[in-house]
Amino acid sequence: MKIALIGYGKMGRMIEEIALHRGHEIVCIIDVDNKEDFDSDAFRSAEVAIEFTSPTAAYGNYLRAWEQGVKVVSGSTGWLADHEADVRRACREEGHTLFWASNFSLGVAIFSAVNKYLARIMNAYPDYDVCEVETHHVHKLDAPSGTAITLAEQVCASLDRKSGWAKGEVRNPDGTVSGSKDCPADKLRIDAVREGEVPGIHTLTYDSEADMIQITHSAHNRKGFALGAVLAAEFTATHSGLLTTDDLFQF
Repeated sequence: MKIALIGYGKMGRMIEEIALHRGHEIVCIIDVDNKEDFDSDAFRSAEVAIEFTSPTAAYGNYLRAWEQGVKVVSGSTGWLADHEADVRRACREEGHTLFWASNFSLGVAIFSAVNKYLARIMNAYPDYDVCEVETHHVHKLDAPSGTAITLAEQVCASLDRKSGWAKGEVRNPDGTVSGSKDCPADKLRIDAVREGEVPGIHTLTYDSEADMIQITHSAHNRKGFALGAVLAAEFTATHSGLLTTDDLFQF
């Protein structure tokens, strides 16, 4: 399969390594200093472009790739609030394809399935309140993380006592603390920590007067994310529309 890479940081390089190992060809690499290469024969030859950039750049990258008739797999987060409706319309009405996930890890996909199942059980036990904490490296720009938001939305879909999630306390890379743990009772609070080079830790806690239940996913490195992105590209090459990990990993 011919793959283009959009974004050539740590994730982009790891995706390249795994894609090559799986027998694919990298036909074009686009980073901040050569965006004109979107309009190139090399980029247009790609069956799928894998995009890992920033919240401010992601949506524009989708548009540029779609203009060249190239499908996109993206793990960029932070753009949904401003552009989700436009992306859904483009995939539904204009024939474009985007496989988007806040996290491509197989472990996170399994963790998400457990998260949804546990939330359905806990809906019958209102004595347990639920909150979430996510920890990531100091380079991550958005807080809470896209994965944390996805997990929280899964819980809220099953818990009658939660109408949505709310941003809680953020421990910043410089040691300062912003936000607050004060949160309306009908909201699921997400706290965030930014420290070191942590690839990603997500913990959901159900706490009651009697006891506590916790589930945690902790990434050892970024390899699981990169492999999942390549698996998603392989899937996307033969599928169309707005795709997610629920399409790829069917538990």
